[in-house]
Amino acid sequence: MDFKPHQLELLLTRTMPYGRYQGRVLAELPGHYLGWFAREGFPRGELGELLALMYELDHNNLRGLLQPLRR
Repeated sequence: MDFKPHQLELLLTRTMPYGRYQGRVLAELPGHYLGWFAREGFPRGELGELLALMYELDHNNLRGLLQPLRR
């Protein structure tokens, strides 16, 4: 998976625009929800890329990488 470093910061600022977790910051989405997207398909565009990145971080127990970027 290719990602750009600025996408890590976007995970901490972008919110989920729809669904059960609408309004929640992407970095705070629960793992089971991210797993659902991984099984059913990520949306197209930037949102899908960010959700896929967050899924990879969660799945590989790497959420801690975001901690230094939190303000």
